[in-house]
Amino acid sequence: RPLIERNLKQAEVPDVCTVLHNERGTAPGMWFEKNGKVYVSLPGVPHEMKGLMTKQVLPKLKLLFDTPFIEHRTLLTAGVGESFIAETIKDWEASLPTHLKLAYLPNYGMVRLRITGWATDKEKLDQELDRQFASLKNLVQQWLVTDQDETLQMTLSRLLRAKNKSMSTAESCTGGYIAHLITAIDGASSNYKGTVVSYDNEIKTQILKVSPETLRSVGAVSEEVVREMAEGAIMIMNTDYAVAVSGIMGPEGGTPEKPVGTVWIAAGSRDKIVAQKFQFKFDRLRNIEMTAVTALNLLRKFIIENG
Repeated sequence: RPLIERNLKQAEVPDVCTVLHNERGTAPGMWFEKNGKVYVSLPGVPHEMKGLMTKQVLPKLKLLFDTPFIEHRTLLTAGVGESFIAETIKDWEASLPTHLKLAYLPNYGMVRLRITGWATDKEKLDQELDRQFASLKNLVQQWLVTDQDETLQMTLSRLLRAKNKSMSTAESCTGGYIAHLITAIDGASSNYKGTVVSYDNEIKTQILKVSPETLRSVGAVSEEVVREMAEGAIMIMNTDYAVAVSGIMGPEGGTPEKPVGTVWIAAGSRDKIVAQKFQFKFDRLRNIEMTAVTALNLLRKFIIENG
């Protein structure tokens, strides 16, 4: 494409800077040095800024300055709120030395806890972090999903690979969002076969083989229906495990008996299915996200407890 005046203005830089080539866009980064200090100007687009930071800024800073070692230990919990965790571990957290800090990173029914430490002796720092991390894991053991810096779906995928097992999903209210989370993982095809998005009851009966009588008697948002959905998913996709969801995401569609946010989730295998009712109280998008992560965690716990 021809260069326009705006492109030319983007390429202008002060003559006292070192130009940092932007491989991901047209706006360059700029590196300034004065009186022993470094100033860096970067594009505001996150993708471009991250590329420049990773490939150019951080390597140049490491050459100029002696910096301490910074190490992290991260775990993921589910099924408990940030404030309850904070109350549970308050004595442990208060006893942390000043060069170790704990961060709470909550997100949709999960809380990630990250210990960050910095020191000039990497070996001693690693030993201290490992010791403190072991204590933290022990305190939150009942809610612990993983002691690695990974997502819930990554943990579930790793668990399935370790057992050489497969899974499928049957989704109504989430509309394929659970499948999206799983297939975003590299290598998901090794243990995930697919989903049936049975948004309409006709799909539930014709494909997942949910009984029409069950739908008439108790409705789509019920324990009986999600159990049959999970059984159908296992059967038609020939998997070891399945998870199924049906609910009312809102903002309309609720009743006094089944208000908006009511969700039934079933997870299990050919031999056993468990089901649980949840009541979420958020907007439509967050209800979908909460349902998806809750379903994945229910299946994770089922696999661990039942093999």
